Amino acid sequence: MAKHESYVQRTEQFLAELQKTMDFEVVDVEFVREAGSWYLRAYCDMEGGIGIDDCADISRRLSDWLDQEDFIPENYILEVSSPGLGRQLKKDKDFIRERGKRVEAKLYRAINGSKEISGTLGDFDSSVITLIDGETELKLERSNIAMLRLAIDF
Repeated sequence: MAKHESYVQRTEQFLAELQKTMDFEVVDVEFVREAGSWYLRAYCDMEGGIGIDDCADISRRLSDWLDQEDFIPENYILEVSSPGLGRQLKKDKDFIRERGKRVEAKLYRAINGSKEISGTLGDFDSSVITLIDGETELKLERSNIAMLRLAIDF
């Protein structure tokens, strides 16, 4: 496991414990470099949507724990926020929650000449996700999915 993956894993473990005492769900955690700076981002949600005060409370508790544990030697910016409308679906719990809803997928390799596909999220397993479009079922290898999110209809 790369050291940055261990940062994410330890942070997810702390947040999993914290969510037992607060009413929120950890959607995702990432440690990424953007424009020369490192960011530790925690995306959280709750029934009815998460507010700025909720994010601030989670951020304070997470920040205190990170200061105490001090396991990330890089300088970084901590962000706690809602995953927003464009939330990516990455984990099995995301697929379970959103099964039956319309999704958009961006692929690494084109299928039928396209790298962008949409359909209704169907079954999935550890290697394949099924999208349904009318009578057609399309099996996508997870390894070929660059991004999967709920379709946003305006």
